[in-house]
Amino acid sequence: MSKSPKAVAQSAVIPVRRGADGPEVLLVTSRDTGRWVLPKGFVKPGKSAARSALEEAYEEAGLKGRLIGGRLGVYHYVKPELEGSGRCRVEVFLMLVNRINRSWPEKGQRRRSWMSPSKAARRVDERKLRGLIRRLPSQFKTVFK
Repeated sequence: MSKSPKAVAQSAVIPVRRGADGPEVLLVTSRDTGRWVLPKGFVKPGKSAARSALEEAYEEAGLKGRLIGGRLGVYHYVKPELEGSGRCRVEVFLMLVNRINRSWPEKGQRRRSWMSPSKAARRVDERKLRGLIRRLPSQFKTVFK
């Protein structure tokens, strides 16, 4: 019996800020299909998943901030252009945004949008990720002390 190929390690942040009508989540568009996703990417060699996730937030969305707590959860998806199974395992962290840059490395390749957690949950495709975003409001009291 053969083992299935190991999933490729990725990490992501759910960026949050205090908006005029309550907490907001930022999503970015993917470069290939334009669907709404979290800032995420491959875990870089020699870096933790958390550190890599913060770097992706800057590269893909121009965000700076700090992680709140530990890992929120994990979800899996298939990235067809990867060799092997194309399976990715994404560790997700909550990021409190304290700076939004007007310019960032992937600005010309992506759009970004702030929205309510419920709207963000409806816009993402991955079922498990929807659940992580829907559970956010219970954590906002801690985030926005």
